[in-house]
Amino acid sequence: MSTVALMWEARAAAGRGNELLEWARAQVLEREPVRRELLRAQQDRVLVVTWWEAAEGVAAQLPELPEPAADLITRPVHRWRFESVETSGT
Repeated sequence: MSTVALMWEARAAAGRGNELLEWARAQVLEREPVRRELLRAQQDRVLVVTWWEAAEGVAAQLPELPEPAADLITRPVHRWRFESVETSGT
């Protein structure tokens, strides 16, 4: 069993950063991850990271956040998958 982190990042249309953040917060996945974290950055960027336990590693079939409405974002969503190799601290 390994830990897989799914990262979802989008940039909101001008002045719609809070709306994109609320949209991401409201998304319900078909099952709950071990952990879910929402972050924001300059230029109205929103990042959602979910952590999952998966025997298949990064190839596992895991629920992902969908693409928001086209008028809410400035470009397609960026997505990455990472498999945990080492942890330290809390």
